[in-house]
Amino acid sequence: MQMLRFSDADFKASFQAILDRGESTQADVEKVVADIIADVRQRGDKALFDYTSRFDRLELSAATLEVSPEEIEAAMASVSAESLRALQLATERIAAFHRKQKTETWLSTEEEDVLLGQMVRPLDRVGIYVPGGKAAYPSSVLMNAVPAKVAGVAEVIMVVPMPGGEVNPHVLAAAKLAGVDRIFKVGGAQAVAALAYGTETVPRVDKITGPGNIYVATAKRQVFGRVDIDMIAGPSEILVINDGSGDPAHIAADLLSQAEHDELASSILITTDDAFAGRVRDEVEAQLRQLSRESIARRSIDDFGAIILAETLQEAIDFSNRIAPEHLELAVDNPFEILPRIRHAGAIFLGHHTPEAAGDYLAGPNHTLPTGGTARFFSPLGVDDFVKKSSLVAFSRQGLQRLGQEIVHIAELEGLQAHARSVSIRLKS
Repeated sequence: MQMLRFSDADFKASFQAILDRGESTQADVEKVVADIIADVRQRGDKALFDYTSRFDRLELSAATLEVSPEEIEAAMASVSAESLRALQLATERIAAFHRKQKTETWLSTEEEDVLLGQMVRPLDRVGIYVPGGKAAYPSSVLMNAVPAKVAGVAEVIMVVPMPGGEVNPHVLAAAKLAGVDRIFKVGGAQAVAALAYGTETVPRVDKITGPGNIYVATAKRQVFGRVDIDMIAGPSEILVINDGSGDPAHIAADLLSQAEHDELASSILITTDDAFAGRVRDEVEAQLRQLSRESIARRSIDDFGAIILAETLQEAIDFSNRIAPEHLELAVDNPFEILPRIRHAGAIFLGHHTPEAAGDYLAGPNHTLPTGGTARFFSPLGVDDFVKKSSLVAFSRQGLQRLGQEIVHIAELEGLQAHARSVSIRLKS
């Protein structure tokens, strides 16, 4: 794990390599994804069957494309009572948090002759993408489906690849608990295309959310505009700000919790204590050897992990605000003292007893977060992502008489005669 100082002559170049990770293959992927999307648009279900056979070694038909109620019940029965309790608790906590985000339709009667307002309505149908196969990501199901249901979305469609016909039963159990309405056994760019354009069996949705590999992320980017999407998520990342307090083993564990995601994940510690930095690096090495995903985590730590030595906490805060991390841990003695100085982060974890993993699974806030510096302008997934808002305008006769001449004037300034006439014709009647 490399050790850096802000004062190093090559610091900018060294860190830029971390920021630029994962961008080199984008052009090749774009063409492959575009061809898949075009094929699904043209051939519908037949294209889905062909791609699923080729990529997932699973033969599907119109009768088997959708997960049946019997398959869901079998999955529920195979999950332990302890796992169901944990998933149920997570579902309840996620729902409770997101209910606090709800906004309602409002009307303003500040003017007697003009009524203004905003109407809030849920989307009709959304699609959520969940990674599948042997990997178990029930938390992704909950984080995408629960806020959609809290928002009032009428129909939640889930797609999940099932290589060789295998799916982790906890994923289906989470879908049942979260209220997912329909589940289809497809993944990859072809699943995104099916959700965006619809096929004979898979219904078209209004929005697609959820994580996936580079092909899924690229497909979401390409169908944006036809449907809405949550965000273009890149490799996961964590930044820990530390003042020399706390347990180095805890910090090392938190860094590795991101590194085990994939080889492109980035784990960064900024600390003002040189000795603490050394102890964390030693702990990272010791804990790496204990991980079942050691090879993945080691590649991530070696290529995109770093410990940065800062002169002051303010220097660390300023750097964090520049890179706008997905996950930010304030592992300091008094995190609430420096919190007001944090401007950009997807999620902020305060204090030595709040590991980022708590937010991944059960705390309540959403773990679908902006990556790659996009926390400067994007927010975590939430209820607002599953509603749309319409402006409401109602003028009485008196209201139009009072304000109409100014409307006409501005329309004429823009040379739009018909706009002006649509008002002035009413002023004369």
